[in-house]
Amino acid sequence: MKWSEPINFDRPLSDVRLLVGSPSQDWQQFLTEREAAAFERGRCEGQSALNEQLLTQRNETIELQRGILDSLQRTLPHVAHEAETSLLLLAVEAAGKMVAGLPIDAPAVEAVVREALRQAEDTAEIVVQLHPDDLTLLREHHSPLLAGLPEIGPLRFAHSAEVSRGGCILQTRFGLVDARRETKIEQLRNAILA
Repeated sequence: MKWSEPINFDRPLSDVRLLVGSPSQDWQQFLTEREAAAFERGRCEGQSALNEQLLTQRNETIELQRGILDSLQRTLPHVAHEAETSLLLLAVEAAGKMVAGLPIDAPAVEAVVREALRQAEDTAEIVVQLHPDDLTLLREHHSPLLAGLPEIGPLRFAHSAEVSRGGCILQTRFGLVDARRETKIEQLRNAILA
C-alpha cells in the first residue's frame, strides 16, 4: 500500500485529532531523517558507553600493571639472591668434583699436611692421620715431612680409614684440625649458605 492511496474504514472514526507538528513534506523523507537521527543518537550513546568501558579497562590494566611491578620489585631481589646462592653452590660442587678428580702425588699430600700444620694452635705432640695409600706414597718418596719440621719438631704419622685420599686430620692435645677435602668443601658450602 502506498501513502497516497485512500484508506477505507468499515465504520466512522471517533475521537480523531489533527497531528500537531506533522510534517508537511513527504513521509518517506521524514522517516529517513528520523531514522538517521536515531542512528546518530544510538551511535553517540554507543561510543560514549564504549569510551567509558575503555576507560574502566584502562584503569584496571594500570592497577594490574602496578601490582605486577610492585610484586616484581619485592620478588626480584629474593630471586637474585637465590640464583646467586645456587650458582655459588654449583661452583662449589663443580670445584669438589674437579678436586676429587685431581691426581694425588707426594707433593700434593705434603702441601695438605703443611697447610693443616699452619692451622694447628699447639705444635707439641702432633699426630698426622692420613689415608693408608697417602702415607705409603710419602714413605715411598722419602718425604722430609716424615722426619718432622724444624719449626714444629717431630711428627707422628698414622694411617686412618676415616681420612679420604688427599686429606689429613691433625690430632693435637687441644683438638683436631680436619683438613679432609670433603670437610673443606662442606665448610665452603656452609659459608655460602650463612
